Parts: sequence; structure tokens; C-alpha cells
Amino acid sequence: MYFTDRGIEELADRRGEEEVTLEWLADRLREFVDLNPEFEVPVERLATWLARLDDEDEDD
Repeated sequence: MYFTDRGIEELADRRGEEEVTLEWLADRLREFVDLNPEFEVPVERLATWLARLDDEDEDD
């Protein structure tokens, strides 16, 4: 188990029933980076990966 799994599990447990928009998520990611600029690169990589998930399906 990766250390991040604990945070992901907490997110699912606390907010798993909620529905959010991608715009809301993008705003939270921007807010997080504003408060924690040292995480800019990992957040950017996550956002890019999420944005391009459908691109992988097109390659098949």
C-alpha cells in the first residue's frame, strides 16, 4: 500500500457519495497549488493524466 492510498481511502469514505463537476475539481486543484506551490508539478501531472484518459482509448 502506498502512503497516498490512505488519503484516497479517506476521500472515498468522506466524500464518496458526493457528485462534483470537473470545474469544481479544477478549482480545488488550483486552490491547493496556491496554498502548496511545491506540489505544482505533481498536480499538473495528475490533471494532464486525467484530461488525457480518453486519448488512450483512441489508440486501441
